[in-house]
Amino acid sequence: MGCLQWCTIIQSGAPGSDKMRLRSSLFACCGLLVQLFGMAVFLRGFFPVPAKSFGSVKAKASDVQAQPARGLVSNWTQVPSPLFGRVVIMLVDALREDFVFGSKGNKFMPYTQHLVERGSSHNFIAKAWPPTVTMPRIKAMMTGKIPGFIDIIMNLNSAALLEDNLIWQAKAAGKTIVFYGDDTWIRMFPDLFVEHDGTTSFFVSDYTEVDENVTRHLDKVLKRDDWDLLILHYLGLDHIGHLAGPNSHLIGPKLSEMDNIVQKIHVGLVSKENEDSLPSLLILCADHGMSDTGSHGGSSNHEVNTPLVLISPAFRKKYSFVPAEDVEQTDLTSTLALGFGLPIPQNNLGHLILSVFEERSLQEQLKYLHLNGYQLSLLIQESIPTYEKDAGYKLFQRAQKSHSSWIKLYLEGNTSETLANLGKKVLQQYLDAVKFMSSSLKRIVAQYDMYSMVIGAIIVVECVLFSTLWKYFANGKPQRKSCAADCSSWSELDLVLLLGTFAHILSLGSSSFIEEEHQTWFFLVNTLLLVFFQDACRKYFGVIDPKDKAKKWIPEDDCNKEQTTIHGLFEASYLDPKDDKSKDYIQSSRSYEKWLVISSPWVLLVICRVLRSLNQTGIKYAQEPDFGHWLTSSNHRLELSMLTAISLVLIFILVQKTCSFVSKAALALGLVGIYCYRAALGNVVFPWKPDKPDVSKGIIEARFVYVFILGILFTGVKDLLKSGVSSDSVTNSRGLWEIYNGLVLLAALLLRPHNLPVLLFILVVQIILTRFIWRTLGYDAAQITIIYYWFGQASFYFQGNSNSIATVDISAGFVGFEDYVELPAIFLTIFSTYVGPLLWAVHLTCYMSSERSRYSSAVGHSCYCFILLRAIPASVYIILITSLRYHLFIWSVFSPKLLYEGMHTLVTAAVCIMFTAMDQKRMLKMSS
Repeated sequence: MGCLQWCTIIQSGAPGSDKMRLRSSLFACCGLLVQLFGMAVFLRGFFPVPAKSFGSVKAKASDVQAQPARGLVSNWTQVPSPLFGRVVIMLVDALREDFVFGSKGNKFMPYTQHLVERGSSHNFIAKAWPPTVTMPRIKAMMTGKIPGFIDIIMNLNSAALLEDNLIWQAKAAGKTIVFYGDDTWIRMFPDLFVEHDGTTSFFVSDYTEVDENVTRHLDKVLKRDDWDLLILHYLGLDHIGHLAGPNSHLIGPKLSEMDNIVQKIHVGLVSKENEDSLPSLLILCADHGMSDTGSHGGSSNHEVNTPLVLISPAFRKKYSFVPAEDVEQTDLTSTLALGFGLPIPQNNLGHLILSVFEERSLQEQLKYLHLNGYQLSLLIQESIPTYEKDAGYKLFQRAQKSHSSWIKLYLEGNTSETLANLGKKVLQQYLDAVKFMSSSLKRIVAQYDMYSMVIGAIIVVECVLFSTLWKYFANGKPQRKSCAADCSSWSELDLVLLLGTFAHILSLGSSSFIEEEHQTWFFLVNTLLLVFFQDACRKYFGVIDPKDKAKKWIPEDDCNKEQTTIHGLFEASYLDPKDDKSKDYIQSSRSYEKWLVISSPWVLLVICRVLRSLNQTGIKYAQEPDFGHWLTSSNHRLELSMLTAISLVLIFILVQKTCSFVSKAALALGLVGIYCYRAALGNVVFPWKPDKPDVSKGIIEARFVYVFILGILFTGVKDLLKSGVSSDSVTNSRGLWEIYNGLVLLAALLLRPHNLPVLLFILVVQIILTRFIWRTLGYDAAQITIIYYWFGQASFYFQGNSNSIATVDISAGFVGFEDYVELPAIFLTIFSTYVGPLLWAVHLTCYMSSERSRYSSAVGHSCYCFILLRAIPASVYIILITSLRYHLFIWSVFSPKLLYEGMHTLVTAAVCIMFTAMDQKRMLKMSS
């Protein structure tokens, strides 16, 4: 089979020159590093700085605008008096709206349901803007401003919030603020709480103590009268989601715990009520929701829809259930500010939730809306050069004029129906004006740094072009061979790889294709397997001789005399071809091998279909039930336990063949430790103790496994260093396989139990390809590299990943750690996310290293090809996203994909540079 024509730039160069091939792979690695720098520059410009605002300037009570009046004196020139005395904000991290308003709320939160249906409350579904992670959501609720998408990175290490916000306003007004919970608040609002007790938000293995450390303060603080604002941030529900998902058996008890806390706070506040004090307010809310996989960060309905329940004696008591209204999460800012008697933060984009003030008089409601509209109009003037043409701004000006007319009639003592009708008209004008101005400001929430974007894009594109063309002109003159040189020698596989790769690159310009990118890779891999089947049939059942017009079939023995199969090598060593029995055995072995090769593509198709049904991903079908959800439900822990045990045993059987004796023992003990770790977390059960009532953090069990992982990796590194000294290719290959086995053990530890079959089937597919496809069908190094890349991409989505931030499993970053340790957490999270592509890339290196006799300078060629396969789509995507920067889905679809592309390129660079450096050292030693 001919070399892949369109990849000749990878294989060309000075024939037989290992140094030239080595330099090309090193050059490509250096080019990828430069591309990473260009991508960093581009990302700096693409993820924008905040739009023009008042910065750190704070609103003051003295700045409050007087109500409009036509020549008459109005005494409404101050912030209205507060509606509420004491306010408690109970924020439950990752509380989905259906956990309160749905079936789970009815079952596990009866007290809250009573307040929602028949209490003095207002119920809303507050929509959070992506990225749905904690720090940006807190920032949105306290400032009323939509944070930039890059805040998802700042979420790991939140800095002090300098913009005008509710906490600062409350402190400036002399309010006493107490906080217990997620220490993100303490970092964002330093020195503003008179009392606080923070809990870490990143140690997701703990979902019990992290909440108990908040609740233990409640009994004392509710009896005290020395505070005005109490903020509680509960993390346990979010941690359960990351660990086990929204269908876990742990969700119900946690919701019941939260319901008991709502009851405790509500009863405590009501007991303090008296006629001389202002009514209290209890706010039950969430920073974001929870996806069907238990994570968050994306823009699915379950991630952006959060409950917002306001409970106060100031509200009218309900006698029947009232459906929850839809509001923006940022609307809470202006509502709470005026309800608490504070100036609205100057950068607020939200508009007043008027139903909260329905018990107030019409003139007070108009005053509240005028203050909100005036604040938004100032921000409009600062942010939009042509603000006079803005529909909301013009409507606000008309509303002010109508308002002044209403005030004139009111101060004159007019009590006719005209006054009431005009008042209703002004109210509606204000409502429409603040909604229009809020929408206008949200559309310009940020601006791009086009200079950085253009410079970064130029660096990236030029780097890719130079890396590609450098090899083309490597000998000082263009290579004569090109894509159009001999199209007749192209195989079906060449065409599939060529068209599939470029079709995927073009699909990156569509938001729908990005959301459902897994479908593209599943289709391409399935098509590839059908090509394997066709090539196998052609090999064993003959091919058509193009020179024979009668289309005579040529037997495969005449067509592929130079190819020797694995069985053939064995037979040549131990069997005498002249002996009749030996001839029969050889013939039967060849027949057996033939059917194994022919059936292999169909076995792989079945495996791919099973993996597709394990995890629903993407957007369109993400809500559909899958086998993974069935396994992780609390009713099927026994089935999950059996599947986990079987998967771990089979992983050992498949991996131990390339392990030394010591590594085999370490591998076996490590896999046992993995099951014990999952049992300690409560994911699986022990056969002898199926109803284990308590769970632990699994710290000891995970560290037990880490010891064996490090031992296997150390053995591999030792062999690689030894081969660098002795130039022993066997030792070098053994060292690479040891490293691969150590990474497999690490992957088994980090992946969730229901995803262990993904790891198992990755190993099975790799073995089938190496045993029955590569040698038998005679594919060259370039073709094999591209096929590995395709399977790596498909494996990424088999894990349940997508191009949404929500599918990143951050719980992997805390396996074996009692506290949040930044560097290990980042490394483990990245590894668990890209475990599929990583294992395929490392296995490619191991395979090529063991096949040096067949593929000259195989490792260098593969790394060079692999780098181009990663660099070209990333470069094209940067150009596409620059042209689509004003697309409707730029922040919900294209931006997360850009982060994934950047991180995937970084991971690829790390792997290729490491193994290219090892290969360089070995080859230089051999040449010397």
